[in-house]
Amino acid sequence: MNPSILSQQEVIAATQRWLERAVIGLNLCPFAKSVHVKGQVRYVVSDARDDESLLADLERELQALQTVDPAEVDTTLLIHPWVLNAFEDFAGFLDLVTVVLRTHRLEGILQVASFHPDYVFADSDPNDITNYTNRAPFPTLHLLREASLDRAVAAFPDAAAIYERNMQTLRELGGEAWQALDVGAPQRDGS
Repeated sequence: MNPSILSQQEVIAATQRWLERAVIGLNLCPFAKSVHVKGQVRYVVSDARDDESLLADLERELQALQTVDPAEVDTTLLIHPWVLNAFEDFAGFLDLVTVVLRTHRLEGILQVASFHPDYVFADSDPNDITNYTNRAPFPTLHLLREASLDRAVAAFPDAAAIYERNMQTLRELGGEAWQALDVGAPQRDGS
């Protein structure tokens, strides 16, 4: 797949399909449905082609999320299909994300979760179906408000068990059923 031939609208549509069918449809994140239904998810497609440009976009989006009313935008998906396509590069970039949060004194206020088409948990086999809990159609940084997350966790009994439940859900689902969800990046002829 060559993401450079996709429009921003196609990137957002694929990401929304993944959110609706996988994240919400499989209940991988019990907190996602509410903000999705209320239209409080901001989808931003970065035009970045290098790490520095993506860092600038990240800083801008963190600032925007911090200042906007949570009733309007509670969370942001910063999708960056044209940079950090190799998972190893993406994983290394996450260290810079931590630095940005610290530099802007946003730790405890905002946090960033990570999703990638080739996501692999540490010490996991790349083909393990449980990696798909963090696989999205494109490299994506999920910007979250700590206060919103705290409220959601308080309302959800045994939130700590979500990770294990998600892994079990995907084991039971299996690879063929995951593929049938059609939540990957759009394919084009000749790609």
